[in-house]
Amino acid sequence: MTEQATGAPHPQPRPRSGGQSAPVEHVTGAQALIRSLEEVGADTVFGIPGGCILPAYDPLMDSAKVRHVLVRHEQGAGHAAEGYAQATGKVGVCMATSGPGATNLVTPIADAHMDSVPMVAITGQVASKAIGTDAFQEADIVGISMPITKHNFLVTRAEDIPRVIAQAFHIASTGRPGPVLVDIAKDALQAKTTFSWPPTMDLPGYRPVTKPHAKQIREAAKLITAAKRPVLYVGGGVLKAGATAELKVLAELTGAPVTTTLMALGAFPDSHPLHVGMPGMHGSVTAVTALQKADLIVALGARFDDRVTGKLDSFAPYAKIVHADIDPAEIGKNRPADVPIVGDAREVIADLVQAVQKEHAEGHQGDYTAWWADLNRWRETYPLGYDQPEDGSLSPQQVIERIGQLAPEGTIFTAGVGQHQMWAAHFIEYDKPATWLNSGGAGTMGYAVPAAMGAKAGAPDRTVWAIDGDGCFQMTNQELATCALNNIPIKVAVINNGALGMVRQWQTLFYNQRYSNTVLHSGPDDVNPEARGTRVPDFVKLSEALGCYAIRCEDPADLDKVIEEANSVNDRPVVVDFIVHEDAMVWPMVAAGTSNDEIMAARDVRPDFGDNEDD
Repeated sequence: MTEQATGAPHPQPRPRSGGQSAPVEHVTGAQALIRSLEEVGADTVFGIPGGCILPAYDPLMDSAKVRHVLVRHEQGAGHAAEGYAQATGKVGVCMATSGPGATNLVTPIADAHMDSVPMVAITGQVASKAIGTDAFQEADIVGISMPITKHNFLVTRAEDIPRVIAQAFHIASTGRPGPVLVDIAKDALQAKTTFSWPPTMDLPGYRPVTKPHAKQIREAAKLITAAKRPVLYVGGGVLKAGATAELKVLAELTGAPVTTTLMALGAFPDSHPLHVGMPGMHGSVTAVTALQKADLIVALGARFDDRVTGKLDSFAPYAKIVHADIDPAEIGKNRPADVPIVGDAREVIADLVQAVQKEHAEGHQGDYTAWWADLNRWRETYPLGYDQPEDGSLSPQQVIERIGQLAPEGTIFTAGVGQHQMWAAHFIEYDKPATWLNSGGAGTMGYAVPAAMGAKAGAPDRTVWAIDGDGCFQMTNQELATCALNNIPIKVAVINNGALGMVRQWQTLFYNQRYSNTVLHSGPDDVNPEARGTRVPDFVKLSEALGCYAIRCEDPADLDKVIEEANSVNDRPVVVDFIVHEDAMVWPMVAAGTSNDEIMAARDVRPDFGDNEDD
């Protein structure tokens, strides 16, 4: 299931597998494509025309239901479709031509696959008779994308287009959501055919299991009430299922601590007393340690990925595992499950609530008093925090924290990848679903700006802030022109430390401060001496050239005034160039390949949990 900004499931228009058909129309394949998009409820398509997809762009011009947003790069189209999908709960749609147009979609398709984002990518292909001949602008995008799509189609007959589009949207949005590619040969778009809706869907091998097995639910409830140190480990699947209300009921019923992954922020309120933070490489000390010391982990829509587990063979050594996921392939993939549960997170959690209530009624209730004493001590001793730079420059953490505090109610935040992403995860409070969009699994630099564009296009009444780094920003900032020309007034905070920040942090910690190729704002002094001390590019001038309102902030005394100025401009995109201290680091941190037991709360500060914590 997919999820709206409210956390409720969004009903997708579904074709029926039978029943009375609409009158038959005589159309081209291209017209059938646009009509099919209208019928499945697609209202926004991000794309760029080109030779092989061009036949589809002609009828698209006449559609009163489908808005096309002309992006500046196909990667921008794909990430915009992702942002649209995550902000609205609907299927995101992007479109590109054959060859390089299609291959430029590979990164966002892979990104959507890793993060289970419902997306349909439509690409043009060379004429069917030319496929396999190395024709101009030919690429086997079906073969290229096969490992990174939930499913894909090559369409060579016009009459197949309505059925394939219906199936693509159904597959993308049901079960574990994901990207579906539809590659359509040019001659199929140009050929004459008939159109009627709904088409007959034929997906004999696709039957997602949504209802969990009652016996497994009962076993999980017994473990929860018998545990001394349980943790609810919540992943992005809870958001995808629209299960946030059910999760809150379960957490408050059990009294167990809740940790939400990077992909699940907002699934459970950050401000809730049961929330112990985000787990993982840069998670809170309390969340990471809670998983390590737990005797029961209830994983809901999470996949035990390496960023959460650290060194896998030392992860949560005392814990039994209840693992619930809509995708049976995830259960036991990284960590064996004592109680595996296949099902939709909303149904799983709702059934768990009833089963735990039954256990309580029979006198079986967990006592977590000692557990919470430990958790609260860790929370008080090792809270998230940061130091202000001694030279009086801007702290990046403070910049991001104040953006969050001054943002209007219901603001959607997107982030690029790196230090600013982790700071945005830590220092902005997420109390509602669909307010935090980021590239979790793939870690795609360049995600933030186009994803913000897609989110704002799908939720035009909400403020959308993109928290970006100066490295990420230079990958996809051309989409600001798209925003300016299409009345999509996003706001972008460039956290400008003049470097590839997370890579530089690793060089500081693990490479003896040898900063090889991580400085961004100037070239080597011996090659370009006149560039010393300059900023190339000047983000304010660049943003103004792209049609944005642009501001620079360097003085902490101006921080609130600048953010409020940015919030007040709503007739065009806004870019704020925040010049921040270059040596700020993300803490806590578990070094790659090490055990979560080796978490560092800050540089050279390893938490002391006492000698009796493992009892």
